[in-house]
Amino acid sequence: MSTLAPPPLRPADQVAIVCPARAASHTELAAAVATLEGWGLRVRLGASTNISQHQFGGADEVRQRDLQQQLDDPEIRAVFCARGGYGTTRIIDGLDFARFAEAPKWVAGFSDITTLNCHLLARGFQSIHGVMPLLFNQEGGAESLESLRRALFGEELAYGVPAHPLNRPGTATGELVGGNLSILQTLTGTASDTDTRGRILFLEDIDEYCYAIDRMLVHLDRTGKLAGLAGLVVGHFTNPQDNAIPFGLAPNEIIHHYAARYQFPVAHGFPVGHEPQNMALIVGQLVRLTVDEGGTRLMTV
Repeated sequence: MSTLAPPPLRPADQVAIVCPARAASHTELAAAVATLEGWGLRVRLGASTNISQHQFGGADEVRQRDLQQQLDDPEIRAVFCARGGYGTTRIIDGLDFARFAEAPKWVAGFSDITTLNCHLLARGFQSIHGVMPLLFNQEGGAESLESLRRALFGEELAYGVPAHPLNRPGTATGELVGGNLSILQTLTGTASDTDTRGRILFLEDIDEYCYAIDRMLVHLDRTGKLAGLAGLVVGHFTNPQDNAIPFGLAPNEIIHHYAARYQFPVAHGFPVGHEPQNMALIVGQLVRLTVDEGGTRLMTV
């Protein structure tokens, strides 16, 4: 397996912000525009911004057409998805990546945008799982934002994370895959499905019931997504829910239960997901994962 990394951004490059899922207004995106301009970039706000149809950033055809335009336009060197929510799976199969393949560019987002990250990976292209424009100015998010800038401009990414009691030590090398657990599960069997064999999987989610997290892990395991992993990185499982009769295991314990069936290294507590500490990861990039008593280290090979 090998994937193609788009060229790094340079000052004066033009980038676009689009809403493939939930709506975002120009007012909500103003801080992100200022940040990107502060990085020396020129910003285009796509036609799917500043409009809405119910929760979405416009009708499906509007969001699809806008994203297609930015993917195809050779003047646009990166596409930022304004926010997640829900909606990317509704438009993904209508997108054509033929012109994108002639001149690949960075696509960045997380949460619902895991669909786009995985769809690109299945076609051999790297993309960025990282903080989205709506969250650029969130309190405590400066380090995450800087990691996104480094990823976009081709600077090295290397992370160190404290030890976690559920970690399993070991060293693994492989391409990064993953993102939002609930999205990954719904992509199984589709044109956006992710091949996890020999790769390092990272997972995160928000607002999910503990039993639902268990059900999704059962599904991933039954479909062979865990058996062939080189390594597993567990991010934030923010605001987990439970029933009146508790499920009995917290999210990290649920993941530990299924990972224990295999021998790959496992790193819990990684700063990725729906919290201010959401460090940029390049989906498809070859990395080395080291887990030992001193903690976790993840770096580009």
